Amino acid sequence: MYAVSGMRTFIKTLPARLGCHSSGTAHNPVVRHLRVIGGLAECPGCGLYQHVPELQPGQLATCPRCGQHLQRRRRTAPLAAPLAFCISSAAFYLAALASSLMTLNVYGRERTVDLLTGPMELMHEGWGEAGLLVGAVTIMAPAVAIGLMFAILYAGTRPTLPNWAPGILIWYEKLRPWSMVEVYILGIFVAYTKLTDMAHVDVGPAVYLIGGLMLTMAVSDSTLDTERIWKHRPVDSLTRMDDGAVVEIAHVHVDDVGMPPVERLVACPSCGLVGEMEHPVSNLRCVGACPRCGHSVWRRAPESLTRTTAYLIAAVVFYIPANLYPVMTFMRMGGGSGHTIIEGALELWSDGMIPLSLLVFFASITVPMLKIASLATMVIMTWRGSRRGLAQRTRLFRVVDMVGRWSMIDVFMISILVAVVRFNAMATVTANAGMVAFAAVVVLTLFAAWSFDPRIMWDAAGMNGRLVDGLPRAVLKMHDTDTDTAQGPSRPAQTSAAAPRPAANMEPNQA
Repeated sequence: MYAVSGMRTFIKTLPARLGCHSSGTAHNPVVRHLRVIGGLAECPGCGLYQHVPELQPGQLATCPRCGQHLQRRRRTAPLAAPLAFCISSAAFYLAALASSLMTLNVYGRERTVDLLTGPMELMHEGWGEAGLLVGAVTIMAPAVAIGLMFAILYAGTRPTLPNWAPGILIWYEKLRPWSMVEVYILGIFVAYTKLTDMAHVDVGPAVYLIGGLMLTMAVSDSTLDTERIWKHRPVDSLTRMDDGAVVEIAHVHVDDVGMPPVERLVACPSCGLVGEMEHPVSNLRCVGACPRCGHSVWRRAPESLTRTTAYLIAAVVFYIPANLYPVMTFMRMGGGSGHTIIEGALELWSDGMIPLSLLVFFASITVPMLKIASLATMVIMTWRGSRRGLAQRTRLFRVVDMVGRWSMIDVFMISILVAVVRFNAMATVTANAGMVAFAAVVVLTLFAAWSFDPRIMWDAAGMNGRLVDGLPRAVLKMHDTDTDTAQGPSRPAQTSAAAPRPAANMEPNQA
């Protein structure tokens, strides 16, 4: 992924503030020789180290083993294009905050709401956790994402990336998925269809502004090339180890030295810098702090299987009451009853809104269930060291990670209905405990997906070299007796031209 044209370094530091320990024991000996391997990149989907050449505008590099996108060069201006859409996003966001979202007229009585009304009403009814969640992902997270994007683009214009810029890039990567503007648009649409049966509804300008915000933020992310920005960040060539020794870093290119043993390679999960250690890298210990971005470097996500399993168990516990208990109560003229998620989908079906009913059923019922089942299957097959369908499982993980946020449709819909339908005895919508349980399911499954490292599936199958630790003893013993499945030499990444004008395929050199 990185065709390094100049000197690149990989520094191993073990600061106490990152919780990294090096005692000089047999399990984690003091490293006396470090070198960076230029021209290598690790696939975040399967852990394959491969050589990616310099891409031309319009070209895309993909992993030949699992199909993961590694790097893309857009034909648009690397900074001017995302900046233009980021400015548009800020304008749409500020205008949406100052505009009305929806106006409901029930027998001459009107109520107008905005983006802030829904979270405030949920907190007023005693569902503070749900109100804070809705406010965080629809109001705070978009604002933070836009602000961080401005900071990243400003840093990208500097000849050398400022010291504060790596932290901004890391936080943007972590916080951007929490901005759920696109899901909120669908929640507005579902709420609107439910309200049209009971009263006259006027859609406010905020709906159209949020739609514009969704598009501009997506295009801003798509046109941003973080790899070009990282190349502006210098790295020192010396480092001080935890025992006080100053270590000089060697700089080599994979074309000159060949492919090192895979178990001694480690890549920064944030900026992608690849380094070779003198000894096999443990999966259970922090390697140190990346000198280019400051991110703590682990060979694999720490305690991936354990954390994923814990989140899945908690999600299953909440999934049962989320579907059994009503998520909201609709009172009209003194009468009414609670509605579960399934009842809400059936109501849309009976009203003739079949596509919308299927959308709600898929996003609120099917997606959480399939997410839990898919991740549980991945965890179990990893513990067993199974080699069946590795590429398919990796693609499935990407789908699970992508669609998980869309389950928030029902939560957003309820927050809108609670805000707009407040007419005392005439018509009132209140939230119920089922909504809080369902929101917990969505959040827990998101954490489960983000905790799972798909590379360990390939590790457990023996496809990424000799295992050191981090998996059951039976799996480690199996690979100690079967070393023929090691990764071996790196492969060239597959490169292709992006639409609309195809370009010739590029064949990088074998490492």
